[in-house]
Amino acid sequence: MFFGRKDNLVGLDIGSNTVKGAELVPSKTGWRLKKFGMLDLPPGSIEDGAIKDPEAIAETIRRLFRENRIKEQNIALSIGGYSVIVKNISTQTMPEEELQETIHFEAEQYIPFDINDVNLDFLILGENEKNPNQMDVLLIAVKKEIVDDYVNLIKLARLNPCVIDVDAFALQNIYEINYDIEQENVALIDIGASKTSLNILKDGTSVFIRDVSLGCAQISHRIAATADVPFEEAERIKLGKPSDKILPETLREIEAAVVAGWCSEIRRALDFFYSTYPEDTISRIVLSGGGAHIREFRYALAVETSVEVEAINPFKAIDVDDELFDAAFLAKTAPQAAICMGLALRRVNDK
Repeated sequence: MFFGRKDNLVGLDIGSNTVKGAELVPSKTGWRLKKFGMLDLPPGSIEDGAIKDPEAIAETIRRLFRENRIKEQNIALSIGGYSVIVKNISTQTMPEEELQETIHFEAEQYIPFDINDVNLDFLILGENEKNPNQMDVLLIAVKKEIVDDYVNLIKLARLNPCVIDVDAFALQNIYEINYDIEQENVALIDIGASKTSLNILKDGTSVFIRDVSLGCAQISHRIAATADVPFEEAERIKLGKPSDKILPETLREIEAAVVAGWCSEIRRALDFFYSTYPEDTISRIVLSGGGAHIREFRYALAVETSVEVEAINPFKAIDVDDELFDAAFLAKTAPQAAICMGLALRRVNDK
């Protein structure tokens, strides 16, 4: 959907707990950070990816733009969760124009929703390795009602929705800008408040994408139940606020139990990759989102998978003016900024 004329846009990541915005402009060395900011959303305004309080979210977005003096109104946003289906499929080799006409028929067998209720897109990856008469295609399907909800939300914030992406692809885009991806298999994992997106890249190409309902809010919910406090208070306790309602060792036990569940789910996804590509190994796991800040999670995941684990730095290869941006703030928020930074790489007339 394209509503703007100018090429530049703002990457806007609307999560369950926070909204993040970034603007990138071309520079002599690649990309320069022009604007970046993040704000907390009112509790309950988004639940499981569904917009519950559009007015409150729109006002938070407007405040984000005001406080960070963001003038650009063209927006790239992304969607994730169970409303998005991404699959690698194989079809008979044909021109892109012909596939455009037949993609609905091809997609029906892979999409668990009514085909008339989704928006479809695809990317031709190339010739199938096992069958030269077929080609590999990346199929993307998103529920129309979810797309409409987010488009209407952006318009409610008095902005122009220009590009709608998928969380996993936005993360992949910013990773490719900042890291060397040649001849390396990497698992990109975004741990948000209520969902986790996993994207495995094989030699720079996405071969496996999965979204699961796991996230940092699980820790807060368990704290709230154990300490008998409201969810908002549990969030503050999780982030380090002293409390006489719960013992430090109990907090550590809660975090360890939740993290163990994350590691098991991620290990199952990696095992699926290994079963499909038995001769390949994953050399690195790169984390983003709020979960990337949890040191115990990074350590436990490395032990569980026997793979090097690190938190992403989406500003690594970006030109950042230290006089305009607080380096400590960027370092602290870097993993949470990854998706909005990836969205900021998009341009108005991108497919």
